[in-house]
Amino acid sequence: MSEFKSEFLKVLSERGFIHQISDPSGLDALCAKETVTAYIGFDCTAPSLHAGSLVPIMMLYWFQQTGHRPIALMGGGTTRVGDPSGKDESRKILTPELIEDNKAGIRKVFERLLKFGEGPQDALLLDNAEWLLSLNYVDFLRDIGRHFSVNQMIQRDSVRLRLEREQHLSFLEFNYMLLQGYDYLEIYRRTGCRLQMGGSDQWGNILSGTDLVRRLENTESFALTSPLLTTSSGAKMGKTAAGAVWLNEDQLSAYDYWQYWRNTEDADVERFMKLFTVLPMDEIKRLAALGGSEINDAKKVLATEATALIHGREKAGEAAETARKAFEEGQSAEGLPTVEIAKTDLESGIGVLNAFVTAGLCASNGDVRRNIKGGAVKINDKGEPNDKRQLTLDDVTADGVIKLSLGKKKHVLVKPV
Repeated sequence: MSEFKSEFLKVLSERGFIHQISDPSGLDALCAKETVTAYIGFDCTAPSLHAGSLVPIMMLYWFQQTGHRPIALMGGGTTRVGDPSGKDESRKILTPELIEDNKAGIRKVFERLLKFGEGPQDALLLDNAEWLLSLNYVDFLRDIGRHFSVNQMIQRDSVRLRLEREQHLSFLEFNYMLLQGYDYLEIYRRTGCRLQMGGSDQWGNILSGTDLVRRLENTESFALTSPLLTTSSGAKMGKTAAGAVWLNEDQLSAYDYWQYWRNTEDADVERFMKLFTVLPMDEIKRLAALGGSEINDAKKVLATEATALIHGREKAGEAAETARKAFEEGQSAEGLPTVEIAKTDLESGIGVLNAFVTAGLCASNGDVRRNIKGGAVKINDKGEPNDKRQLTLDDVTADGVIKLSLGKKKHVLVKPV
């Protein structure tokens, strides 16, 4: 649909968030005439969400900014089952205590980006453990299960792909779409919610919910999904060689988060600015038009604006300044990530391979060797050609650290303690 009337769908469309909508004209008309409630579910499988989760979070952000009420649904119940969507194997079953800890960590991001309260457009935080953990299994099968067709369920991508590959799919996981469909029904009954959003891998699960609401409540509800993102080179969004790009600072420093966005591929700058910043579209188009080396200026703006959303403007500015000092002035820069190593270890010497792996700059000893051969490894800003090199207390600078660098953009300080 080329021309939306509602502000919400206009914003999502021009910023590249829309993959599929169950009834585009119906949802557009609804959003244009009244305050709508929508939800997105987030299972609690880790103590923090990562950059790959930012698209759905930003969808909730824009939903609220355009006059509607968002719901962030914590999967305290469904996390105990595990969503098979996009997975090649069963999820590890987490203890209730670990799920609670993870919920507390995930909540921090919602509190930064959404306004919670009692008003008609204020966000709600719900947990499906409230209604799922007390379900009576026989009653659930009779009242809910009879509305689900196994013929349709096995055609959902999340199930079909696992079956085609002859990979194990437990009955526990097979039940997941029933639970997700029931979530939609329960949230509709509690809040009047008419829209569920999510990634495109959730399309089948969301449609199961819209169908259930229609059957049991005689009400039309809607599904909206965003494209699953990869970088222009095909890498999965929110992943690096060193691991996931976490949103919580106790999992990943604001500086490392800034660096992740600074290292965006040239071809992704405009797309990522639309999705992961709140910059006006005119400004995004101006920055995206920069050519040659000036594209690096656009990447710095992307990094600072994306970091400000998650970590605050002050820490984003500090990360940008730390990077400027480290790269443009060649300084050691106090704000760089720091790894502490026992002074006694440096007295006897630490191999350069071990040091770079410990610092998280390389994934393995072989990775360090390859980077040494490629001239990318530096110690205290000097190229290091010897993979047998030992770091000792003699390498500690006047700042009290050893600066390890991989290429021009990745730096870690080793601090003896």
